[in-house]
Amino acid sequence: MDNSIRIFKVVSFLEAISFLVLLFIAMPLKYIWDMPEYVRVVGMAHGILFVLYLFGAYWMYEKLNWSFKTLGIVAICSVLPFGPFYADKKYLPAS
Repeated sequence: MDNSIRIFKVVSFLEAISFLVLLFIAMPLKYIWDMPEYVRVVGMAHGILFVLYLFGAYWMYEKLNWSFKTLGIVAICSVLPFGPFYADKKYLPAS
């Protein structure tokens, strides 16, 4: 497998995990137990990974000759919990 695809898969995985940690660990800690510091840390990491994911999706769009529709679906997957896992399985070549 091409190194650029492998890099995108890693970024995709990390982005998905950071989003899930933000939603299901950091946000409850903030709003239920009044511990907002975790949202700041995890939120910053997730924000950086989110931007990298979108750049990577465009990179894959050019590299894998995706249609604009596929790029849109992969981009929408970035804002859905578990979405990047779906995009990885459906639109990226297997390892």
